[in-house]
Order: sequence, then C-alpha cells, then structure tokens
Amino acid sequence: MRWAAAFVVFVYHVRNFGYFGGDSAVIVDWAFGAGATGVSFFFILSGFVLAWSSRPGDSARAFWRRRLARIYPVHLTTAAMALALAFTLVPDLRPSGLAQAGANLLLVSSWNPNWWQALNPVSWSLTCEAFFYATFPALYAGLRRLSTRALTTLAMSCTAAVILLPCINSFLALGWTLHSFPLARFPEFLLGAAIGRLVKIGAWRGPGSEAAMGLTLIGYFLAHQLPGGGSYAAYTVIGLACLIPAAALNDLHGARSLWRRRWLVRLGEWSFAFYMIHILVMRAAEHLLGKHPELQTGPALALATAVFAVSLALSWGLYRWVEQPGQQRILRGHRTSNRPATSGR
Repeated sequence: MRWAAAFVVFVYHVRNFGYFGGDSAVIVDWAFGAGATGVSFFFILSGFVLAWSSRPGDSARAFWRRRLARIYPVHLTTAAMALALAFTLVPDLRPSGLAQAGANLLLVSSWNPNWWQALNPVSWSLTCEAFFYATFPALYAGLRRLSTRALTTLAMSCTAAVILLPCINSFLALGWTLHSFPLARFPEFLLGAAIGRLVKIGAWRGPGSEAAMGLTLIGYFLAHQLPGGGSYAAYTVIGLACLIPAAALNDLHGARSLWRRRWLVRLGEWSFAFYMIHILVMRAAEHLLGKHPELQTGPALALATAVFAVSLALSWGLYRWVEQPGQQRILRGHRTSNRPATSGR
C-alpha cells in the first residue's frame, strides 16, 4: 500500500509538471488531481504502525534513534543531490541562505511557511514526521491509559479535525498553510495511533477491506471534484482510517490480499526512497524539456515512463546502498539494532 500511495503522488506530480496536453491532460487531471492525498495515507499509517509496534520498556531515546536511522540517511543524500542540482541544472532549488538549508537538514523547515519546499521539495513531509516522532513517546504513554471508548472518541475527534480545519481556514479567511504545517497534519498521525492502539487491544470495529477501499476511492475522486481547501486529506480521511486497520487485520488473520504479493512488497520497501527522489528527477528533466511541455499522449507517456524508470532505478540504489546500510550503521552496537525497524513510510 505504501507503494500505491507513493505512485499516486508521482503521477500527481506528472500532472503538475504538465507532461500531458489536450484531452489526455483532462484525463490525468481527473484521475490523479487528488494525488496529494497519498501523503495523508503515509501520515495515518505512520501513527498506526508506531502504535502497533510499540513495546513496554522501550525508551524514548531508543525510539528516536530508530526513527533517525530510518529516515535520515535518505534525507541527507537527497538533500545533497538537491544542492548539486541547485548549483548546476536547477538554480531555483537553491536555498535562500544557510538558515533555510540548515532548517531543511534539521527537519524543521516546514514550520516556516516560506521554507516548506526548501531543498528537496517533498521533504516538507519529513518535517511533519519528525515532529510526530518527537511527540510519540509521550503521546503513546497517554494512549496506553485510555479505554476503548476514549480511544474511539479520540479517533472520531481527530477525523473531525481533519475535515473541519480546512473549512474553518477557508470560512474565516485565516490564511493558514495547512497542507505542510506540522501541527495541522498532526491529527492524521494521532488518528493513526489511536486506531493502531484499538487494533492492538482487539477493540477495533470497522468495515472490511473491500468496503474500506470503496470509501477511500470515493473520497479520493471527490477530493478533486468538489470545491474547498480540504482535498489534501479531508475527503479521504474516513476511508483511510478504515482501510489501514482492515488491511492489517487481513494480514493478522492470514486472509488473501493483493498487497502481500512479493513484487508489491518489494516496491513498498523502495517507496520511501522513490518518494524522496522522484521530484528531483522531474526537476532535472525540466532542464532538458522546459516547463510544462504539454505533449501529445504518446510522447507524454514516453516521458512519464522514462522519468518513472529513472526514479525507480535510483530508489533501488538508494534503498540498497544508502537506506539499509545507513540504518544498520546508526543502530550498530545498540540493543535495538536486532529489532526490525518499523516504518510509516
């Protein structure tokens, strides 16, 4: 499922970069105009997986070390690649100063609305994740004390917050940057953690995977068709909040699942690296093709396929030679190094 979400984000950016022109652009816009909702999947999944995998006696320091090992090697590598592009092919990736570059490297850049796409543009979501990780040990200590009813109420309240925040922002003309602001995305993470806790204690009650997938797809297509500023999460939050635990229960019960096919699992392992590298490949391609080429269907498909293939090859390399060895190096010599690292991405 991580791969599916990353792929939807990829085609959303293909649409934003204007590869397709004419009628094909209309089709791509209809099918993938709501692709930003893939990031919402990652945020909810992150809370879910961390709550599910949390164990008694795990220290906050050990937890933070695992999370650092999980995301930082790829983050630093793609930030360095972004800097290389900024001073060669893509000058507009160049940070405005050392403060902006440093904020990105330290994963705090999205707290400043003007810096949310500093260096590697998609790393804004890692700023949100870093905030989520910072809060999780204390957060989960509180979740463990909640009853089933309290956890359910919390999950429903988080869902309502995701839906209502864009409406409030728009209605009151507050001008908040909700899409990339860590506090605004926190309800999605907290929702995932509450649901993960419900599944862990055997108290989750929700629709099966088919119905949950239907809800998700309905919300996904409505997100780009209906007016409002909540298309990044509000329309899909109910479906995703049902889909993720339904898929997890399928795995726990050994039910048949498309998502456990070996090639999809492998692509899921590469999904974080793919997510982090694909936008840089697209920016480099702009140097050769110009911005918004709006090609006919055949050439546009060829271009999108070429960019996809390069991004996928680089993601494999990042996973094999950066993500895995970097994670092992950071965890080496610590008791937690023998424990499989969990991921919400």
